[in-house]
Amino acid sequence: MPPPDDTGPGPTGPAPRRRRLPSAERRQEFIAKAIDFFAEEGFESSTRGLAKRLGVTQPLLYRYFPSKEDLISEVYDVVYVNRWRPEWADIIADRERPLRDRLNHFYQVYTEVIFNRQWMRIYLFSGLKGADINRRYMLLVRQRILEPVVAEARAEFGAPPRPATDQEVEFAWTIHGGIFYYGVRDLVYESTLSTDKATVIEDAVDALLSVFQSRFSPN
Repeated sequence: MPPPDDTGPGPTGPAPRRRRLPSAERRQEFIAKAIDFFAEEGFESSTRGLAKRLGVTQPLLYRYFPSKEDLISEVYDVVYVNRWRPEWADIIADRERPLRDRLNHFYQVYTEVIFNRQWMRIYLFSGLKGADINRRYMLLVRQRILEPVVAEARAEFGAPPRPATDQEVEFAWTIHGGIFYYGVRDLVYESTLSTDKATVIEDAVDALLSVFQSRFSPN
């Protein structure tokens, strides 16, 4: 009787276990995947769907984030707060340079950060849901961009310093929003854009300064 053939495949052992990540790494992995999920699905999706996308159970997800709102807050910090650059304020306030140069420079570097598909989609989904992300970010923009821009325009055109009025800030919002919408058309609507970003920014800055010069110039 021939000996048994032992050249074939042996018994299949258990599948290798996935390496368990340290708690901090696992938390960051969850946040990164949640950013992708919210950018694609919006904020109306259930935590069950999110847990499925993450490949974990809901109870495990809740160990790291007690509620969906806690996770959304973490997403806000990563996508918006952590990408905010302190040097932006210095660019706007540098009176060694003409204000037109400063604003063109600022909006070029600012849009390099916010013209990002995840950034745009999460921001718009948040607005549709009425989530706090939009309100918090809009307050940040008003306090750290628009009000300083109005103050610098007053200084540039010889007007005495005073707090920006709501009307002045609203006009600055109009220009700022126009630049933002260029990114929406590009990254969300995927429209064909006939003008490059630098030209759009330059035209928007010229419009802003033209109006503020007419309002603030003593002459």
